[in-house]
Amino acid sequence: MTVLLLGGTSEARDLAVLLDEAGVDFVSSLAGRVERPRLPVGEVRMGGFGGVEGLRSWLAEHGATAVVDATHPFAEGMSANAVAACRASGVPLLRLARPGWGDAPGADGWHWVDDHAEAAALAASLGRRPLLTVGRQPLGHFVGPLAGHRAVVRVVDPPEIEVPEPWLVMLDRGPYDLAGELELLAEHAIDVLVTKDSGGTYTWPKMEAAGQLGVPVVVVRRRAEVDGVETVPDAAAALVWVVS
Repeated sequence: MTVLLLGGTSEARDLAVLLDEAGVDFVSSLAGRVERPRLPVGEVRMGGFGGVEGLRSWLAEHGATAVVDATHPFAEGMSANAVAACRASGVPLLRLARPGWGDAPGADGWHWVDDHAEAAALAASLGRRPLLTVGRQPLGHFVGPLAGHRAVVRVVDPPEIEVPEPWLVMLDRGPYDLAGELELLAEHAIDVLVTKDSGGTYTWPKMEAAGQLGVPVVVVRRRAEVDGVETVPDAAAALVWVVS
């Protein structure tokens, strides 16, 4: 058995530990978009595959018997390629995705939107000092609508685009705690929080802090999971799928 683990998340790192302890042969693959990624145990490859055909070639060359897609809930391109490559190659595919925040306390009072462009337009109308926690890749959608706003942008790595002069870029990485998030929102007089439905606990404290301070929250929805691909919420369930 050789498992390809598409990683980059805490769930993927947890699964790597379980696979290693169970004696399962596996390779973790990271996209390489983060300059200093947290590495899982075991063998790791960095970088993309070159689309669907490149992934199919890798699966065949390495005799992969299963793929676990444990990428970030918004890594939609990689997930789509995994579905296409596995279906074409006849390799079983599992999606390991942490539950979103749709049922979390206060979620019914958030502003839910379908994409980052809609999030940017709405944020521009809700406040003047937004906190953007959407990652660096979608930031281009926010430049126009928020060019004159004093936005605080929290990202792991420096943005790849030129940000407007009033913006403040903070390089930071979770997990975060409630006290720190309350301090951040108060220090910068944040009046709207913009994020995406990442789920999990690493970045949840910002949602709790916004709720306590009465700060409006704009959340980009996830895309629906692909029909026909089994999905599990945690590493333990993924291990059961792999070894069963």
